[in-house]
Amino acid sequence: MQRYPMTPQGHATLEAELKQLKTVDRPRITAAIAEAREHGDLKENAEYHAAREQQGFCEARIRDIEAKLSGAQVIDPATLPREGRVVFGVTVVIENLDTEEEKRYQIVGDDEADFKNNKISVNSPIARGLIGKSEGDEARIETPSGLVEFEIIEVIYE
Repeated sequence: MQRYPMTPQGHATLEAELKQLKTVDRPRITAAIAEAREHGDLKENAEYHAAREQQGFCEARIRDIEAKLSGAQVIDPATLPREGRVVFGVTVVIENLDTEEEKRYQIVGDDEADFKNNKISVNSPIARGLIGKSEGDEARIETPSGLVEFEIIEVIYE
């Protein structure tokens, strides 16, 4: 069984989305299909076909979320030993050694990643290059713009 690492917040977000899909979206789509059926000929009924397509997307997302939740490995960074090492769930402050620009990222699961909110996937090149390193270490990471060197300034377990 595949394991899906996620933070407690990411797990709660997926559970909330699953509840929304099952209790609100699924019944709404079912009602839309029933209403479209009442309009007669299903072959040329655009409302019916649109509702069926929506139903397919909804059911696929439900299956996807259920699979991820069943294989969830919830990791709370606040409970991890504070060793100053970069691991899943921590927030890391890094400095680009060329530009001296500081960035702050939380390393999260794939479904939680949101670059605009400084949450990067554990599978991203930056996160992969930082995992296992400690405060004060330097990391050379291959990015789309070329090789970039970062120094790990701080590791925050929150």
